[in-house]
Amino acid sequence: QVQLVESGGGSVQAGGSLRLSCAASAYMYSYYCMAWFRQAPGKEREGVAASGSTSTIYADSVKGRFTISRDTAKNTLYLQMNSLKPEDTAMYFCAAVPYRCEVNGWLPLRPPTWWGQGTQVTVSS
Repeated sequence: QVQLVESGGGSVQAGGSLRLSCAASAYMYSYYCMAWFRQAPGKEREGVAASGSTSTIYADSVKGRFTISRDTAKNTLYLQMNSLKPEDTAMYFCAAVPYRCEVNGWLPLRPPTWWGQGTQVTVSS
């Protein structure tokens, strides 16, 4: 079973930045689709960004502010979050699958999907 461990969350003021990391316990081949999701209290989980071997995709709400990247050698996925807004407050999760991303760029949620335990991001106004 692959384990994913997120880190880097915290509390910041609006306009601030955070960098999330997601370390995998196994080798993440470059074609594996990896992604960040978030879930705010009372809301459904939503995709934030996904990274495939040749493409990245972002939710409209974070385009231009967030950047997803991965270091294959370190088996680590990152999410650089700039210009944070209070509405970005949520628990952030990373996920990975041993498949390519969907044609639309997002992560295919089918077994096995590996999830991290989440890291909290709180943005105050």
